[in-house]
Amino acid sequence: MAIELDSVGDSRSAKPKAPKLLGAGQRADADRRLRQNERLARVLRVLQLVQGRGRWTASDLAAELACSERTIYRDLQVLEVAGIPWYFDDLEACYRVRPGWQFPVLNPTAEEVVGQATAGLVAAAPGLRINAGGKPITRKLAATSSAEVGRLINDAEQLLAVLDLKLADHSRHQEIVQTVQWALLERKQLRGLYASPYKTKPLALTLHPYRLCLAQQAWYLIAREHGLSAPHIYRVARFASLAKLDASAEKVEGFDLQAYLGNAWGVFRGGATYDVEVLVTPEAAPLIIETRWHSTQRAKKHADGSVTLSFRVDGLDEILWWYLGWAGRARVVKPVELRRMVQEQLGAALELNGEGQSVAASSAHGSSRRRIRPR
Repeated sequence: MAIELDSVGDSRSAKPKAPKLLGAGQRADADRRLRQNERLARVLRVLQLVQGRGRWTASDLAAELACSERTIYRDLQVLEVAGIPWYFDDLEACYRVRPGWQFPVLNPTAEEVVGQATAGLVAAAPGLRINAGGKPITRKLAATSSAEVGRLINDAEQLLAVLDLKLADHSRHQEIVQTVQWALLERKQLRGLYASPYKTKPLALTLHPYRLCLAQQAWYLIAREHGLSAPHIYRVARFASLAKLDASAEKVEGFDLQAYLGNAWGVFRGGATYDVEVLVTPEAAPLIIETRWHSTQRAKKHADGSVTLSFRVDGLDEILWWYLGWAGRARVVKPVELRRMVQEQLGAALELNGEGQSVAASSAHGSSRRRIRPR
């Protein structure tokens, strides 16, 4: 609160300064600027939509942006005045922007420059690199921008580093990942051989691709096999071969990847939902809570320094492998099904690491145990 002093600087007579009220003219000016900002944001959103791969009519744009079709027509006029070459495609019955058009000037902020340089380093990380990544566009940005931008990019590339991410090695599958990318972008079917660890022979598959995602340290393809009704998840590194077909893939309307995965710990969603609680020792508690392991994670700290982590997950197979990494420093409070799975796995580990115990003998002895899906 502002304090107003008397002429001799004595604060004893200080009085709170009444807040200034905006006059009618000032309020009108503020409202006008707000409306201009909202209109600019809407116009840019119209441009973003018609430049995308969707098919947008005036009525579709109006529904998407919660405005009238008349407003959309006015926004299109603004884009035309700005020199943006949009047109109505009579064949596809939708608005398009002329292929190859782009804004002539790019003035990135320092934060955007560092972000692009960082993205280029991450994309080129061992195991993750599947194509040229972000480095070529970073180099083009450095070459076509100011000297200050070029220096900032060079400094960022020298001072930042991405080391061992423990990712599945996709260096041998760059072409396959790129094939998936272009099949998704061009909406084409895929055909290939998939070496599932649960089958004795590779599977010949014809697929309608839905999504490509990086999860649990590996790339996964979500696709529907031709002739089946529901999509499945395929680990990209397990494809022995994969080719893009000329045949069009089905149009996937309203597919939500997060909804499809549900509360899976990673990418494999189990049939049942479990509330999991794990009590972590005081020594390990500071380490384990540094990481956000799951979207449903909750942590409850106790007076002795221990912490209880709670999750709601669909299926237990994947969270089992996570827990085993903390074995000896955490106890499964619930569910009992997870505790039994832990006991089975630890029992098998003790047998395998016993004196004079061979891998073959331990495997034969433990063949009756429940098989857990490996990562």
